[in-house]
Amino acid sequence: MFASGPETGHENRGVSRPLLVPMRFIWPYGGSRVFLTGSFTRWSEHIPMSPMEGCPTVFQVICSLSPGYHQFKFFVDGEWRHDDRQPFVNGNYGVVNTVFIARELDVVSQSVSPEAPSRSHMDVDDVFICSEPVPTISDADLEVSRQRAATFLSRHTAYELLPDSSKVIALDVNIAVKQAFHILHEQVNLFYELKKHAAVKRLAQALHLKGIPMAPLWDSFKGQFVGVLSALDFILILRELGNHGSNLTEEELETHTISAWKEGKVHLSRQIDGNASSYPRCLVHAGPYDSLKDVVLKILRSKVAMVPIIHSASQDGSFPQLLNLATLSEVLKCILRHFKHSSSSLPILQQPICSIPLGTWVPKIGESNVQSLAMLRPNASLGAALSLLVQADVSSIPIVDENDSLLDVYSRSDISALAKDKAYAQIRLDEMSIHQALQLCQDANSINGQRCQMCLRSDTLHKVMERLASPGVRRLVIVEAGSKRVEGIISLSDVFRLLLGV
Repeated sequence: MFASGPETGHENRGVSRPLLVPMRFIWPYGGSRVFLTGSFTRWSEHIPMSPMEGCPTVFQVICSLSPGYHQFKFFVDGEWRHDDRQPFVNGNYGVVNTVFIARELDVVSQSVSPEAPSRSHMDVDDVFICSEPVPTISDADLEVSRQRAATFLSRHTAYELLPDSSKVIALDVNIAVKQAFHILHEQVNLFYELKKHAAVKRLAQALHLKGIPMAPLWDSFKGQFVGVLSALDFILILRELGNHGSNLTEEELETHTISAWKEGKVHLSRQIDGNASSYPRCLVHAGPYDSLKDVVLKILRSKVAMVPIIHSASQDGSFPQLLNLATLSEVLKCILRHFKHSSSSLPILQQPICSIPLGTWVPKIGESNVQSLAMLRPNASLGAALSLLVQADVSSIPIVDENDSLLDVYSRSDISALAKDKAYAQIRLDEMSIHQALQLCQDANSINGQRCQMCLRSDTLHKVMERLASPGVRRLVIVEAGSKRVEGIISLSDVFRLLLGV
């Protein structure tokens, strides 16, 4: 397509250049094979771009260019493309992107990216950055999006979440806590093992496995479901085991029932936050004919990962049937299916996430009264991580290096890995590091081989929602392209709070 022209960079054979600047080029819109070409390759050489670890839809490459003005374009799966979120012009080779490199001797590097640029604290004085305005959404468009999303959720019911076939586990309140811990660990393990192999992926979907260590509790004496056992219960139990003054020992877990633990949990919750209100004593559930909006609001207000869908043909609610465990991920899939061919009716979907009030972000310098993002180093103790999960009331913590670059994520669901080989009975929470704890989860809790699911601040809300709708994905860590420096985190709950304005 392109003819040869004067070479202005990349491979300057035989030409002495006083300065070459490393430039990172980014294509964040997916593809199978992505190449870069431009004036610096005489429009003749195609430079292959590589997918970024953890962000398979983001491709990048670094080229050394001379200072001055350059044009470039992307070759994606056999088609010439340009990025309309970067500067572009109409030229001799159609619509092309442009970049200008300052002729300053202290320039070290810069990134060509569609995102609003941000700097690492390591090289803030060395990077030349040309900022571009970030598109913002009007109050009217935001309100229209919320109204249409709420209308859809109000008109559809939880019945639409029921799969053709499924496997739903409930635990009797009279079984031992230790046994329940191992049962849920095996369920989480089975989910991620099935997701690893394409040949059995359909089995995971057919079983309708969630990959979340949580199960409704059945009281045979009362003849009804009375609560749920979740990852938080196991976190609190392990913290109790680690307390010298605790009356709960590892041996007692052999005979200590779920029912007994739930009674003790109310007392424990008062010690943590002064009251038991944050730990609902009644089962939060929904019926098959409740609206999806009601299901979502119950999950958000109760701060749970899922709600059981329970149906009883009797007026008094006797002989209840457990039909499904409804999650925000499943509701999100319904929204994406409904608006698949009419995404323009929700203007907010095409907005970059950095321009809308979504998620928790690392505070900028000078910002006050902003919720901070909890992060830990890999050498921090597991006990510190579990305490932070409980006290900060968060479901996951990014694990970062000294430059705040993402290494891994420790989530509440990772606690189930300690059930393997009874690891919980052989450790001390304050002596085991997060790094060591994560080694127990190396092969578990990963999606397509990746434990950390990431996105960029320039990604649209629609793209973020598509990734969050994937089985097993409950949050995305927002990172800076290239450095993977953590900029924020977005959860399923954040998306629904935005869509419903709650």
